[in-house]
Amino acid sequence: MKYQVGDDIIVLHSNEEGKVIELINDKMVMIEVRGVKFPAYMDQIDFPYFYRFTKKKQEPEKKLPPKQYIDQVPKEKPKPNQIQVADGVWLSFIPKFALDDFNDEVVELLKVHLVNKTPEAYQFTYKQFFLTDLNFELVNQVQGFHDFYLHDIDFETVNDSPSFSVDFSLLSPKKGKAAHYEAQLKLKPKQIFQRIEALKENNEPTFSYQLFKEYPEKNEAEDYVDLSKLSNKGYKIYDVSKVRQHLPPARSVIDLHIEKLTDKYDHLSNIEIIGIQLSEFEKWFDLAVAHRQPSLIVIHGVGKGRLREEIHDILKTKREVKHFINQYDPRFGYGATEVFFQY
Repeated sequence: MKYQVGDDIIVLHSNEEGKVIELINDKMVMIEVRGVKFPAYMDQIDFPYFYRFTKKKQEPEKKLPPKQYIDQVPKEKPKPNQIQVADGVWLSFIPKFALDDFNDEVVELLKVHLVNKTPEAYQFTYKQFFLTDLNFELVNQVQGFHDFYLHDIDFETVNDSPSFSVDFSLLSPKKGKAAHYEAQLKLKPKQIFQRIEALKENNEPTFSYQLFKEYPEKNEAEDYVDLSKLSNKGYKIYDVSKVRQHLPPARSVIDLHIEKLTDKYDHLSNIEIIGIQLSEFEKWFDLAVAHRQPSLIVIHGVGKGRLREEIHDILKTKREVKHFINQYDPRFGYGATEVFFQY
């Protein structure tokens, strides 16, 4: 292999010098340039002495004084560098390839990085799940315009539908900014396979998902609890400072199958059944919001999809809903919707 860990290199498109810190495969290495780590193909870098040697040969031909152009550039003017362009925070995956017994290139593992393309520094809590089981957790910090290596995921485990949760807060709190922000990402196995195929076709080193574009502003109603809906449903309202301790506990999963809600449903019409189910949904939705729950799973079944459509229409009107998804879950199939809240 041409390069080894610790070799000094130069990035050809920017002429910046750095070091090789890891060998990814026979085509790629991980390099560090000015404190920033990122993957690069071997044809995108070279040894610095080769660059210096060729540059000295070219300079007399161009009749340019050595380093004269660089000295004329104002110090405050930044060098063109795509790494320094503010573009949110991303979760990035670097496939590490290996050869199998038939000499075919296969993905061995995915290296997961948190890529901060903003000038802000963040404290973060990272969690990675397989289905509902927590696989890995890390609390740390990432500086502005830096990336942070998190961990490796064995590629054979992607069939267990990996999901990710990252809770961010500003390392230096700012007035008007949210106290924290939680981003979540769920990946289907098919989705991962498609991204890797596209990556290979386009000769790219990574595939990434944006967690947020800009760190959010503080919600002016962050400490506000809307009690009117709960009062209308018959709950006794106490002093606002003690409201949550007097409310019934919220549920993270609610089942709206009619047989779970009443024993006397044989004589009910479809409209009456839907009405009971939606009333139950509204009750648990409002309790989840009052308790500032991060998410709620609503089991509505598959059937003809009418209850699901009614619930989705309601969710679209709720300001507390950040987003919701109705995708395959091994516990419920396609018969449940997961709701994520924002406060």
